[in-house]
Amino acid sequence: MTTTAQQPLNYIDNPAIPSPCFVLDETKLRQNLELIDSVQKAAGVTIILALKGFSMYSAFPIVREYLSGATASSLNEIRLVNEYMGVKAHAYVPAYRDADFAEILDRSSHVTFNSWSQWERFSSVISDQLSVTSNELITDNRSLITEKPSFGIRVNPQYSEVATEMYDPAIPGSRLGATRDQLPDTLPDGLDGIHFHTLCENDSFTLERTLQALESRFGDLLHQAKWVNMGGGHLMTREGYDTDHLIGLLKAFREKYNVDIIMEPGSAIAWQTGVLVSTVLDVFNSQGIDVAILDTSFAAHMPDTLEMPYKPRVLGAYHEPVEGKPTYRLGGMTCLAGDQMGDYSFDEPLQVGDRIVFDDMIHYTMVKTTTFNGVNLPAIGMVQTDGTFRLIREYGYESFKDRLS
Repeated sequence: MTTTAQQPLNYIDNPAIPSPCFVLDETKLRQNLELIDSVQKAAGVTIILALKGFSMYSAFPIVREYLSGATASSLNEIRLVNEYMGVKAHAYVPAYRDADFAEILDRSSHVTFNSWSQWERFSSVISDQLSVTSNELITDNRSLITEKPSFGIRVNPQYSEVATEMYDPAIPGSRLGATRDQLPDTLPDGLDGIHFHTLCENDSFTLERTLQALESRFGDLLHQAKWVNMGGGHLMTREGYDTDHLIGLLKAFREKYNVDIIMEPGSAIAWQTGVLVSTVLDVFNSQGIDVAILDTSFAAHMPDTLEMPYKPRVLGAYHEPVEGKPTYRLGGMTCLAGDQMGDYSFDEPLQVGDRIVFDDMIHYTMVKTTTFNGVNLPAIGMVQTDGTFRLIREYGYESFKDRLS
């Protein structure tokens, strides 16, 4: 039986909300954070924010109420953590640049190397680099500067249940993480952590099977480690996720190896916390197919829908065509021929000016937007806990121009 998606939220018709606009729901964000915080407390682990999934720094003060830190994969993300969360970052970069490394050390509490060759290359100069202090570091807590980072190595357990190859870090020839044959039998002095990340919006039972693969290959090194970073992909805020099973799994692993556990979910933080509001600009028939062009873009504003790929939910619409109902192929406003999504049905015909609201568009969407074709980036706003809308930022010509020269 075909059913409609969740009905449009009561604040979407608010004239204060521009179009297109990412709208974060603060109440929903806090609900996710409360659940995640309950897991980390019950399991005795540390859960941090992954900026690659959610970098809306205007919301970082809210995140900071529940989580102690964040992980970053570039110097720019690290600086964002320093500036807006007021803490040092957990740094992981597939390959560190010489020009960035000294500042990354100064700004990070944990630094993970992607390969043994990266560790060997930089370990010989780490002591010298740590003596270099940037004058632009966190100014509201200078004590952070004196803390030396802890170092780790990313490993590849050669096990993954990720269906899309583009998102699978355990495929043959993967560039992410060292396999067991590339590592020595003993962790060298100064290398304290083991990091793995092979999950993508998976459940705790997938994690359990992944840990079995990890232990079968790296069990000896796990006994030598001080901390284990289990990466992201733990979608504990999705309905039906068994958090009790996760807590038991984490407690048993922590006690078995006597290690601190770090987790850095990306999607789970902002899962189902907001939408992308757009507007119909044109409606016409193309060779027997009704088309609606929007003031947003799948290619520029929702690239994950084409990369993954997946068909996003539209609030108030039928996710698949329903015979006898007005049905439209939704298209973006760029000149890319493939900037379109599948067909959706509606209870009433679409008109120019109607709002189309894409559900669950806060994680892994805002962080990937582009200004391809000179299309403006969507505005960013937040519906606060009292129901009022706060417009945080709008973008125009200057944002487009700043990416070019």
